[in-house]
Amino acid sequence: MTTTAGDPPSLTALLQLLNSQDLGERLRAINKARELSPPESLTLLQQAVADENARVRYAAISQLGTLAAKGIDPAILLPILQRSLREDPEFDVRAAAAAALGDLKQPQALADLLEAYQRETEWLVRFSIVAALGELGNPAAFDTLVQALQEGNELLITAAAAALGDLGDPRAIPYLEPLIASEDWQLRYRVCIALSKLGTEAAQAGLARLAQDPQEQVAACARAALASLSSKGS
Repeated sequence: MTTTAGDPPSLTALLQLLNSQDLGERLRAINKARELSPPESLTLLQQAVADENARVRYAAISQLGTLAAKGIDPAILLPILQRSLREDPEFDVRAAAAAALGDLKQPQALADLLEAYQRETEWLVRFSIVAALGELGNPAAFDTLVQALQEGNELLITAAAAALGDLGDPRAIPYLEPLIASEDWQLRYRVCIALSKLGTEAAQAGLARLAQDPQEQVAACARAALASLSSKGS
């Protein structure tokens, strides 16, 4: 790159860096993409997602998920992320693609995420998928989230509990209530938030138990949720 300090990089210069044999140069190009206009950044990142190195692809996919908020049409980004989730050989890149699909909040991503959850064996990808399903908030994800709640590791269970709250489906209550007995207070806290989002009378029993939680942060969350439910009913 021939730009002087303080000058914004040019797309041409960054594309040259992206074609370098040096991994550090290619990663620097991805980092500098944030300083380009959104359309120019898209051009650079579209090329980077095909890079032979997983670190470059990961960095590019992670940035692609932010471009919709900068004015890029999500319909352009969606197929790129769908393909990475489906085809990339590196699990951390697939996890980044799932997270980016959640950021887009496009309903067309639902089928891809549900299929990927059943296909994936890497827990990190499954974790990102579960979080993305919560972001989408589509009730069609209910069964998959319950599956994650019942078969996942502790982090995946916590993510599934939060996502079920985001769905707002009261059918989740009997699946969430057993988690109130968890030794992990952070999981109990997530369950409290989820039950408070469901906001029905059926959630009150679980919230009443959580209001007695020895961890004050959990108990305070439950008391606030119960007060909110009481005020709505009066």
